Amino acid sequence: MLVKSKSNEHRPEVAKRPLSERPAVVGLWVLVLCAGLLLVSRPGWATCGGGFLNPISDINWECVFPIKIAGITIVPGDNDLPDPATSPICFCPAPPPVFMRPGIPLSMWEPARMIETVKEPFCFPSLGAKIGTMSPGLLGGSNGGGEAKGGRKANTFAQAHYWIFPVWTVLEVITDVACLEITGLDVGYLTELDPLWNDDSLAAIVNPEAVLFANPVAQLSCTADSISAVAGKPLSPLFWCMGSWGSAYPMSGRTGNSKYVEGNAAIAAKMIYKLCRQLMICDPGVNLCMCTPTPIWVKHNYLLQLAKPRRQAGCSCIGRTGMIWDHAMNFPAGGDNFLWMIFRKRACCVL
Repeated sequence: MLVKSKSNEHRPEVAKRPLSERPAVVGLWVLVLCAGLLLVSRPGWATCGGGFLNPISDINWECVFPIKIAGITIVPGDNDLPDPATSPICFCPAPPPVFMRPGIPLSMWEPARMIETVKEPFCFPSLGAKIGTMSPGLLGGSNGGGEAKGGRKANTFAQAHYWIFPVWTVLEVITDVACLEITGLDVGYLTELDPLWNDDSLAAIVNPEAVLFANPVAQLSCTADSISAVAGKPLSPLFWCMGSWGSAYPMSGRTGNSKYVEGNAAIAAKMIYKLCRQLMICDPGVNLCMCTPTPIWVKHNYLLQLAKPRRQAGCSCIGRTGMIWDHAMNFPAGGDNFLWMIFRKRACCVL
């Protein structure tokens, strides 16, 4: 693992590459351009969710650890969960005539995605701005037993935005590591445009198995997951559970959790599961050789860290009770719009 120097003068091959072939630079310029737009007073733009995301101060970098190489923990950390990087050597398929290539297993937690859960539609806490001036209406969030569509009660409802944000690549801090994702900043999903997110019945289109877990026995089994998540080790075989956060079904923006910060964490986790089910994302922590689609998510491969409105001191596994981490995390005024940094397990076979 190499740390990139502050200058490109000793790497002429990098300096000569055109801007269009340097996605990290393009992503950084997108951030700068968006920040510039927010400084200009224009109709249809309004501030919300605090200021512009600072990847240095708003991200808890201790969540990257532990780092393991060849099955040995090089840098210890609090989030030591199972991963496939346990042996001293690994083999991955390769084109003929090699067929198989050897390598060294490497695993770490990678800050690569962001999820915004917002009460105000089209509010982007990562940018500190709201696009458009429409009233919340049916797309607006609610909590504390607010009235939902069709007269049903919804303890917490929020819209969600999924961002592709590989921090190391965008900042060009770490390079020349084969298993890092080389891409730029992008918006991956907006639930304001998805009717399945706003209606539990329509959500059953992508999760018809929800009827199997809508009974007291299945939900009672989530107690074990809740207890295990307190220790930082969620039980992935109980995929329909999110520990103390409630049920993973339905895959909509509605959850029965009445605690607002914890409820929004549950909605962010549902966003991950929904995109896994729709085969829109893959899991890089399952297979050393490739990013693997997981229609049934492996939830212990994801950690959430609240970045806005306040920076969380650590990371939380899915289902960990908010009694441990969510105190004073939502301001009385100007809050209710959250930005979650997603740390995902990255395991790969480095040549």
